[in-house]
Order: sequence, then structure tokens, then C-alpha cells
Amino acid sequence: MAQKTGFTTSILHADREGAIEHGSLHKPLHVSVAYGYRDARELVNVFQGKAQGYAYGRQGNPTAAALEEKMNRMEDGVATVCFSTGMAAIGAIMLALLRESDHVVSSAFLFGNTNSLFETLAAHGNEVSFVDATDVRAVEQALRPSTRMVFVETIANPRTQIADLSRIGNLCASRGIVYVVDNTMTTPYLFRPKNVKASLIVNALTKYIGGHGNALGGAVTDTGNFDWTRFSNIHDVYKGPKPALWGITQIRKKGLRDWGGTLSPEQAHHLAVGAETLALRMDRACANAQSLADSLAAHHRVRAVYYPGLGSHPQHALARELFSGYGALLSFELDPNLDCFDFLNRLKNVVLSSNLGDNRTLAIPVAHTIFYEMGAERRASMGIADSLIRISVGIEDLDDLLGDFAQAMG
Repeated sequence: MAQKTGFTTSILHADREGAIEHGSLHKPLHVSVAYGYRDARELVNVFQGKAQGYAYGRQGNPTAAALEEKMNRMEDGVATVCFSTGMAAIGAIMLALLRESDHVVSSAFLFGNTNSLFETLAAHGNEVSFVDATDVRAVEQALRPSTRMVFVETIANPRTQIADLSRIGNLCASRGIVYVVDNTMTTPYLFRPKNVKASLIVNALTKYIGGHGNALGGAVTDTGNFDWTRFSNIHDVYKGPKPALWGITQIRKKGLRDWGGTLSPEQAHHLAVGAETLALRMDRACANAQSLADSLAAHHRVRAVYYPGLGSHPQHALARELFSGYGALLSFELDPNLDCFDFLNRLKNVVLSSNLGDNRTLAIPVAHTIFYEMGAERRASMGIADSLIRISVGIEDLDDLLGDFAQAMG
């Protein structure tokens, strides 16, 4: 048995535990679309899932497979499938596992595009109930006999609400419901959803895991917690000898192969290299975020700050209990007399951008951009004020970061 290693050591050395060409330290780029076999029976066995191998590039490639292994180690899963984006990963779960009239319960505090996806899902016959997932009672009250899935984010983007993760996990386990946890904001370094009985974990690799804003990607990890023999929507063809793999196999076949959101080898390579420094970057970014949140909370021109590391946060105690850090995303509302656009334009080192999880600190006016499409009524229900500014805190020198915000306040 291999020696148990720490989080970063495991990521750094994962590629070289198996055979690797020419002693390379990283899994090389494999850019071929097709894979040839000398034995027709071997080709058939790969297609039927009876042997490991690659059939066609849309279903995966060796470079992406190496990243899947890294992600699986990070989340302590039984198997992981990578996708071209985080949204492709979420969409693949829904496409692969839900059937007409199946019901989904989701946290109301969602990333804008995930909310949009659920609206599309509802238009195609899968009703979605949005609830305040900070309280397990709201989730329980929304359950129906047709409920197949509960979906939550660990720390909501942008208002940083924290779902009642452990109690929701217990509820889903007792009812035989698939529990999907989007771990993008915390990453597996700060939190492992497997420990709260998550069935499937989503990570938008574009964000903190890649970390450098140079590659798109997403991943779905099966934790092994869910008993897929209890799930009626698994197709017979995917019921192999290992029931623990039924769900992730169907996601790979119906969600990746059929829908085509494949992660390219080039993007997989960027993400795998970026993942090696996840712990180092998150430690620095989380420390910067705490200091910035403290500074903003004390400023007379700031009306409210939303960050789990603040004692004033409604779920601060829960965050302290669940996570090893409070994350690197915060949001705040300016005094109404201070124009948020003028404030943002005065920032010098902070980049005005819609991404998050970059090494650089990024800022965006939420209501006018990434949550604009929702409409004023839905934004109000999520607590998103017109003056709300989201900050994805990076790894800059702290004095430079605090100084930039101080001068922009005027």
C-alpha cells in the first residue's frame, strides 16, 4: 500500500506514480482525437467499458485523465469526470441523471448561470424549487415523492450565505436523494463535501484550482456515499459489476459523451499545473480576504460586508465548524451616497472582471452584470442590492491591496 501523503504532496507527485513518457514530471499533452488498436477485441472491450483505454477524444483523453486522478485524490472520491467548464459539469449531472417530471430542490443562493440553467431545466419538464438552504427545514419542506436531487453551493456567490451542509446531507441520505454540492468557493483544500455525505461534488476548475485565469474546466466527483442501486434512473447498460460506479459512468456517457462538453488536453494541462499550488495560493488569498473584510467593515463609507470570516456573518459559527478557512470571496455594499461605478473606476491594482479565483484581485458590480438577467425581484429575494460589489481577493501584497481600496474610497 502506498504511503499516505499530504494534500499538496499528493497533487505534486500524482502523475509519476504510473508509467510516464521520458521521465516527464508532468503528464504530457496527448492531443490525438482518435486512438488505434491492433486487436479488434481490445477495441470492443474499451468501447463496452470492459477494459481501460480511450475510444474517441470527445469521451476523454490521457491528459484530462491525469487531472481527473488529481481531482479524485483532492476530493477523496471513487471517480471523477472532467468537463470543458464548470457549467458543463453541472449541466451534465442534470442531463444524465434526471428524467421528465423529476423534481430538484436547490439553494436559492446560486451563481447566476446555475440559476439560468435551472430555469432552462424547468422549461424542459423538471421543476426546481428554490429554498433558503441555510436552514435544513426549508429543504425538507420542499421535498416531494418526485424529488431526485438536492443542489447547494458551499459558500454562495456573491452574498456568501452558507448552506446547512451537514444536516442537508443527513436528510438526503435518509431519503435516498442525490446530494450535489458545488465546492468551487471552498475548494477541496478548505472543505471536503464527502464528509457531509455529499453524493456528487462539482468543482469549477477555472477558478481557484486552476488559479491563473488561463484555462476553463469543470469536474464532477462521485464520493462513494450514494447507493446507486436505489436510484431508478440508471440505465441497464451502465449497471456494471461495481454499483459505486454506476452514477459516474452514466454521467460520463450521457453527460460527457452525448453532450460533448469535453475538456481539451491543453486546458487540462494548464489546470493540472495550476492545481499544484492550490494550498499555497488559498492560504494567502484567504488571509488577504480576512484583512480586507475587516478593513471594509470598519470603514464609514461601507454599509455592509459579507464574508464568512466576520463575526457578524449569520453563518460564521457554521463556517468555523465546517471549513479550514473562510474563502477568498467577499462582497460589500457602499454608502448610497458613493457611486459604485466611480469607486470601481478609482481602483488601481484591482481588475474589473467577471471571473473569480484568479491570483489577481477582481471586482465587479453584481446587480448590473452577472446577476442582471435575473431581474430586480429575484435579486431582491437573494439580498443583492444595486450597490453590491463582489471582490475575488488575490495574492497581492496586503499593504498594496488595502491601500488601493482606501484611496478609492476617497
